[in-house]
Amino acid sequence: MEIDLQETYKEKAMKQLQMDADKIAQLIKVQMDHLTMPQCPLYEEVLDTQMFGLAREIDFAVKIGLVERLKGNEILSSLEKEMTVLHDIYMRK
Repeated sequence: MEIDLQETYKEKAMKQLQMDADKIAQLIKVQMDHLTMPQCPLYEEVLDTQMFGLAREIDFAVKIGLVERLKGNEILSSLEKEMTVLHDIYMRK
């Protein structure tokens, strides 16, 4: 029973982290759609704050054993790649 409960918590943690990552990805996609300058201070501040918050969430989940470090790093890496794509698209314009 305890193992089942632990698995449920792990699943919930991953689902929540992925939902939070998806929100950040949506912010990035909105920027891509509008090709707003990625160096805009407001954009950078919002995105940096969101990424920092997500990194802290992942760190907490890893520390209490709900998420493997590798999985958390994959989530952050994916978002960082999307930010790089946005920056590259803007710089080509």
